[in-house]
Parts: sequence; C-alpha cells; structure tokens
Amino acid sequence: MTSLPASVEALRREVLEQNLALVRHGLVTLTWGNVSGLDSATGLVAIKPSGVDYGEMTAEDVVVVDLHGKVVAGALRPSSDLPTHLVLYREFGTAVGGVVHTHSRKAVAWAQAGAEIPAFGTTHADHFFGPVPCTTPLSADEVVGDYEENTGLAIARRFRDGAIDPAAVPGVLVAGHGPFTWGASPRKAVENAVALEQVAAMALDTLLVRADAPVLPDWVLRKHFMRKHGPNAYYGQR
Repeated sequence: MTSLPASVEALRREVLEQNLALVRHGLVTLTWGNVSGLDSATGLVAIKPSGVDYGEMTAEDVVVVDLHGKVVAGALRPSSDLPTHLVLYREFGTAVGGVVHTHSRKAVAWAQAGAEIPAFGTTHADHFFGPVPCTTPLSADEVVGDYEENTGLAIARRFRDGAIDPAAVPGVLVAGHGPFTWGASPRKAVENAVALEQVAAMALDTLLVRADAPVLPDWVLRKHFMRKHGPNAYYGQR
C-alpha cells in the first residue's frame, strides 16, 4: 500500500467531498462529471475514478497521479478526462488548484452552439471578468489522436490567443462538449462551476426576453469583479 503525505490524503477527502457537491448542486447526471485537486507541495493530483457512481465512492477510491498522469495511489482507473485536467494544471500554473468538468445542461447548450456566454449582468461579473469563452472545434486528427489532452491544449490555446487571464475568467466551454472550470482549490472550482451554470441559464433567458440585449458596460463589469477579486476587494468578511 502506497504511503501518501498527510496533505495528499486530505486532498483525496476534499476531492471526494467536492465530487459529491456536484450532485448536491444538480450539476451532474449519472456519472457525467469529475473534480480534481492539486497538492502544490508534492505536485500530485487527486481525481475522481472513471465511471464510478458518486454514492459509492470513498476517499480511497480517489486516484492520485503525478502531473504526467502516472498513478501513484488508487486501485481504480482515473477519470478519462484526466489528461485535460493535467494540461490545465501545467499551463495555467498558480491560477489552478482544482479543476471541474461537468455536462451541466445550460452551459452545455452554449458549448453545443459553439458560442461564448456574454457578460449581460452583474451576477456574471461577480465571477467572470468578461465573456466565458468557447474553444474552436477540435480537428479530426486531434480527436483521433490524444483526444483528452488535445482538449486541454485547445483550452490553453483559446486563453493564450485571446490574451485571457485564467485567474480572471476561471471557466471555459469546449465546443460541442461542455464546461470546464477551475479555481484555487477544488471547492473554489466547484463554486465556479455552479456560477457558470447559473450565468449560462441567465444569459439564455436574457436572450429570450430581448434578442439584442446589450452586454454589461465595462465600468460596471470591472466594479463588480474587482469588489470581490481585486487587491482592494471588500465583498464578504475579509
């Protein structure tokens, strides 16, 4: 039996809890979703096992791998989305301590349309400093090749080409697929997944009310984001 540092064992328990939180928040159907977390001290990643029912999982079922995908602990196969998660940890650096992937209904609708989610209001601005971007579709070669890793590379490319800060916009839509979110911890990544689904639903409703609805003015967007996330943030009990 592999002996793990206490911090990694604690991370496994946190990853289990945050996978269960996806169920509580109504973000997953069947086993369509996964949460991972990074232990920065060791560079080890804990992630949900592939295809295992949430109600049956234990902390020991959570698989631990290194940043190249080598299994360090756990008897089950890691999530099939592991390579995507690992790309995000490697590419986005300190902005990411946890990653979430779901097939939540409203966010998937935007992804299937290949459209970014506009920042129509302050709820959006509280979590995402601008539109939630959508990747370009993967090529046939990218899908036939290392599909999950290429998915991660497509996300990283969209942020790089768009000069988007992953710490300011902690989520993305993969065209034809669904959302990924991230945060400083697995818990924060789940919070961003909840927020993304809500702003996706609100944006759809906005367009139903008014097809040419204006996006939020930049000065309002900036104010709402910075009061929660900026250097002089004053939202909450700090």
